[in-house]
This record gives sequence, structure tokens and C-alpha cells, in this order.
Amino acid sequence: MPLEAGLLEILACPACHAPLNDRTTADIPELVCTSEDCGLAYPVRDDIPVLLVDEARRPA
Repeated sequence: MPLEAGLLEILACPACHAPLNDRTTADIPELVCTSEDCGLAYPVRDDIPVLLVDEARRPA
């Protein structure tokens, strides 16, 4: 289930404070930082974004 638009508007990357994009697919629910320098991907577990830098996936 995608996140509500209102929630997505107020969430920001904890590492660089840039906005996040919902890049959820059928297999991988995640929020991705929009900053070109950062680009961390944060997992979404049980419809709850896990905004911890230690849990984020580094960009490829």
C-alpha cells in the first residue's frame, strides 16, 4: 500500500534533509532520497517508513 501523500510531503531524509520519493514496487517497499549526492533508500516495513541511516540501502 503506498504512503499517503500528506505523510510523504512532511518526510525528509534523515541524512541530508532532502525530500523523499515513494519508489515502492511489488517486491520492495522503500522511500528514496531525492538528493543526487545522498540517494539513500529507506525500507518500509508493515506500512511504516524506517528512517534510520543504518537501515538505509546505499545507491547502486
